[in-house]
Amino acid sequence: MQFDQDVNALPDLYKRAMRSFAGNVSVITVGRGEDRSGLVATSTVSLSVDPAMMLVCVNRGASSWPLFERYRHFGVNSLTPDQQAIAERFSGRGGVKGQDRYALGRWTTAVTGAPLLEDAAVSIDCSIEDMIERETHSILIGRVRAVEIGDPSAALVYWQGSYRPLLAESLSV
Repeated sequence: MQFDQDVNALPDLYKRAMRSFAGNVSVITVGRGEDRSGLVATSTVSLSVDPAMMLVCVNRGASSWPLFERYRHFGVNSLTPDQQAIAERFSGRGGVKGQDRYALGRWTTAVTGAPLLEDAAVSIDCSIEDMIERETHSILIGRVRAVEIGDPSAALVYWQGSYRPLLAESLSV
């Protein structure tokens, strides 16, 4: 390995390196009624268990961004492999934005009013406690208000630039 690299090449190298990290595909939802949107994220993690807190990184240039400030809540919806089309809609494929991203799936709400996908592998309802701005993104720190666990047999992950299924049966030792 050689680490003596041109600093101008670092952003591209970093982006390529991050593709080697397999990430859970989650749809992050925000808003209420007709004033709702969302995005796909692979940077969602548990911040703490007691109290239950989530951490989500969101690009401030995303079309959904203003709604996070306005509503101060978000839903984390971990997708299953058969929900890849939902991930593609929420990634903005084909220019789909806002309310139109909810055309697929069945949606409900819990405590905060954030949209939650009824048949997600896991849905977590959070109220925003803090928003930390760094460079192009904000780190959203959310207090968990409700959790719904669906079918744990499979997950949709993003790795090497593609969506891929992760099946529980393939993990057996």
